[in-house]
This record gives sequence, C-alpha cells and structure tokens, in this order.
Amino acid sequence: MQEKIDQLKTLIGEVIDLQQTLGVLGWDQQTYMPPAAAADRADQQSTIARIAHIKLTSDEMGSLIHDLASYIGQLDPDSDEARMVKVAKRHYEKQTRVPTEWVAAFTQVTSLAHEAWVKAKVSSDFSIFQPHLEKIVEMRREYAGFFQPYEHVYDPLLDDYEPGMKTKDVKTIFTALRPQQVSLIEAIRSKPQVDDSFLKLEYPEDKQLAFGKEVITRLGFDWNRGRQDISVHPFTTGLGMDDVRITTRIQPDHLATALFGSVHECGHALYEMGFQAKDRRSILGTAASLAIHESQSRMYENLVGRSKSFWKYFYPRLQAFFPAQLGNVSLETFYRGINRVSPSLIRVEADEATYNLHIMLRLELELAMMEGTLRVADLPGAWNEIMKNYLGLTPENDAVGVLQDIHWSAGYFGYFSTYALGNLISAQLWECILKDIPNLPSQIEEGEFTALLSWLREKIHNPGSRYEPQELVQRVTGRKIDPQPYIRYLNQKYADIYGL
Repeated sequence: MQEKIDQLKTLIGEVIDLQQTLGVLGWDQQTYMPPAAAADRADQQSTIARIAHIKLTSDEMGSLIHDLASYIGQLDPDSDEARMVKVAKRHYEKQTRVPTEWVAAFTQVTSLAHEAWVKAKVSSDFSIFQPHLEKIVEMRREYAGFFQPYEHVYDPLLDDYEPGMKTKDVKTIFTALRPQQVSLIEAIRSKPQVDDSFLKLEYPEDKQLAFGKEVITRLGFDWNRGRQDISVHPFTTGLGMDDVRITTRIQPDHLATALFGSVHECGHALYEMGFQAKDRRSILGTAASLAIHESQSRMYENLVGRSKSFWKYFYPRLQAFFPAQLGNVSLETFYRGINRVSPSLIRVEADEATYNLHIMLRLELELAMMEGTLRVADLPGAWNEIMKNYLGLTPENDAVGVLQDIHWSAGYFGYFSTYALGNLISAQLWECILKDIPNLPSQIEEGEFTALLSWLREKIHNPGSRYEPQELVQRVTGRKIDPQPYIRYLNQKYADIYGL
C-alpha cells in the first residue's frame, strides 16, 4: 500500500502546484497587472482551474482513494497517512459533484468581475458591478444545487470555508452573540466618548509602511519567505510554504488603516508560514478552515495589537516616527483612541465591539440572495437599510456601502461569517494561551513574541488541515466554538476603557 500512498501524494502535490499557480496569477492581478490584461488573465486562470479540477477528480485519484480507504482503517486514525486519505477523500467526493466546465466558467466570471468591482468602487457606481454579481449569484446557487439534498441552500457554500459547519450552527452562534454585543454597545454609548482625533492627521505613507514593517518583523514575519505590497483591499496568499505574500492599504490621513491592516495580514502569514516542512505540497499543509485562519489574524490585530502591553513596547518607536502628530499624545490616550467604540461604515476599520454586526449584516444579505428573496439589483438599498438598522448609519455612496468588500467579486459567498467565528475562536484560544503562558503580557511589554508564536505553531499551525475546525478547537480548548470567551474579553476590556 505504500506505493499507492506515494502515488496519491504525487497527485495531490500536482494539484497543489496548479492551485498555487492560480494564486500567483491572482496576486499579480491585485497588485501589478495592468487593467487592460483582465481578459487575458481570466482565460489563463480559467485554464489552470480546469486542469486542476480534472486532475483532482480523475479516475486515478478516485481509485487510489478507494483502495486506501480500507487500508487506513488499520492505522492510527491520527497518523499522517490516515489523515491525508481522509482529507483527500472529502475533497474528492465534493469536487466530483461539480462539473469541470462549471469550475472553468466560474473562474473566468470571477476574474472579470474583479476588474469590474475595482472600477465600480473607484467611481462608486454599483451598476458597473451589478451584471457581474448577478451572474456570480446565479452560479453560486447553481453550485449549491450540485449538493442537493441539503438542509439549506447556503450549507454547501459555507462548507467550502468551514468544513462540517451548517447554516443553522452559525445562526445559533450569532443569535446568542448579537444581543450581548448590542448590550455592550449601548452601555458604551452612555459614557463619554474617547478621543481618537490624533489618528486622523496627516501621516506620510512611506513612514506608515516602514513602521508597519518593523512591527510585523518583530512579530515573526520572515522576509526571506514573504513580502508585502500595496493593494485596493488587503489580503494574504500562500504561494508555497516559503512564499507567503501580504498586502496592505495606506490612508495618509488615517494611521490605523495600514497599521492594523498589516498586523492583521501578518497573523494570516504566520499561519501560512507555520505548516510543517514534511507537509510541503501535501493536502495537510493547508489551513483547517477560514475561521481558524481569521482567528490568527484577528488575534494578532486585536488581542495582541490593540493591547496596552503591545504599545508599552511599540509606542515610543511610533512617536519617534511621527513626533509632530503623536509627541504630545500619552500612551493611555493613544491606547484608548485605538480602541474607541463608534459605529462606522467600513468593516475593516470597525472597532471590536461593533465588528461582528458588520458580519451579521453580510450574512443576512447573502442568505437572502441565495434563498432568492433579494435581487442583486435591490442589494444597495437592502445594504443601506440593514446598516441603518444594525449600526444607525446610512452610507453616503456605494463605495463605502455595498461595494466596500472584494469578496463577492471573487464569488466568496459563505466566507464572511468566518470573520466573526474567527473572533470567537481567537478569544477562546487566548484564554488557553494565558493559562499556559501566564506571563505573556509581560513578555509582550518587552517586545517578545516568541513564546506566543511557538504555542500557536504547536497547537494551531503545525496540524494544518488534519482536523476539521470544530475538532481542532475542541482538541485545543476542550470545547467547540463558544462565544462566551469573546464576550468576557470585550466586557473586561471596555469596562476598563469606558468605566462601565
């Protein structure tokens, strides 16, 4: 059977090579590709996606998985071979239900949609993007149809990002979470607001970028294995175990955008850099899920990057970069300012107390589009209405409303809920981290992040995709995804900042 194990590894490695090649094309499209190349790039991506799908769903792949399925029953279920076959079988069985030509067509549709979204966002004109999104929604509903019967049309989409998770599970978690977050927001509203005006001065872009690089270097970002560039919407892509690329977005009049965006993407990158060397070109050398991925980025951005311990180390250096803007701003004022709670239009700039409401808004709209109760043409109005209901704000234009996120142009329906789930997981993990490393806040005050990264490497990064997300969370914390640690974290943090 070892020969068949090796054959399966070879096939999987070839599929991963193709998928990472797609990643290179996508990274270039969002960073350096000239706009006129959109049609050529769509054809290239469609071709590579078709070849990858053919290889993934080949008879050879199916035969190997079938022959090995009985063999792995004799092995330790946690062995690399058993886990590899189990994960490969799951991917194979799901992808064989999707026609190759659909995959190729969808890849081309979303590639072209990206350029339309960029133009629509720049001009704040949803009509430019609308026909592309209508086609994407139509195809995502068609995709869900490949997996009938299902409990909910959204289930197959969610499962792409959160294996084993159902729509009803997310709804249950969000139903328990929302009133507690709303209660916290209302309590904060009754208190005097903190000042963050110093964050909205003019900050030279080159210095913002330089400081951000200093920070993520200290956190553990390996520049020999990664790079950072500028894009319309920040993202991270793993193009190989030693090729992890992040981007950031800089606003000259808003310090927090690039700063926390860089730290957020660094959290993603550290996960991508943390898979085991033996899992190179292996299906196990990938993330457990998008929520686990987001738990890493949100942990570094918020539980680490917005903590007072973090800024006790980094704030003097930040002041040295920007003496005119921050020289007379105390550490306490700065700390309170970067943690100000105030409903805002833009998800990526939202504070921790209101962020999950942005996700719930998107989930509500996605469910309505997938269920067929909301037309794409009516999406901007529905967005504005729910934004008013959830956060008391109405976008002045589409660019800061329905067009603010890149995700729908890529067809990522089912993705958004992973951000909120990632928040919950990050706090759940953090409670365990502090038990295992009780002096971690003191370490962070000294700019020392080695113990934190080592803990995450062992518990979260090294396992890769050996376990489904809920299984991984339970193995590490003793229970499945639980919103209460996150609520405890928020309540404790903002009680201190706002005197609740």
